[in-house]
Amino acid sequence: MNDLVPDIDANVPLPASANEAMPELSVKEELAMRARTVKMLADLQGKPIEVSEEHRGEAMQMIEQIALNKSSPDLAQYPNETIAYLAGMVAQYDHMVVRELADLKIYVVNKLLQETDNVDGKLRLGALKALGEIDGIDAFKKRSEVTVKHKPLEEVENELLETLQKLERRTISVSARVVSNENHA
Repeated sequence: MNDLVPDIDANVPLPASANEAMPELSVKEELAMRARTVKMLADLQGKPIEVSEEHRGEAMQMIEQIALNKSSPDLAQYPNETIAYLAGMVAQYDHMVVRELADLKIYVVNKLLQETDNVDGKLRLGALKALGEIDGIDAFKKRSEVTVKHKPLEEVENELLETLQKLERRTISVSARVVSNENHA
């Protein structure tokens, strides 16, 4: 059997530790990464993740700590079950917020549509303006287009020389002379 030896660059320093090699992650990114790892390990071992009341309590305390202190918890100190439960809570919370925001946008659009029938012209105009500014409608969005033409360098040089020659033809010859300022009184 042949040994497989990876190609190693000689001048690339190795990190001192695994922590140094890891990129900076937000709490949400680190939690998602840890939860995926916990899930993968449970799947490989064929053992389901069983979350107890204690794990649920720890996850709730961690959420409160993050919400009140705005501090990043040390996720490494918590057991796998707590991490899995917390990741599930965060995923559910994100999904609920997105769904609620979409519902809220629909509600606002519907209310604005109702206001477009208002007898008061100011309210009607305000509602129409607000509707026109909604993302996706963009009735009042100013757009500008930029066309980029890629040309070979020789063509650009020729155009530049032509422009300079046209400007040169427009110039007039002048000569400097001294004008004395005599007052004739």
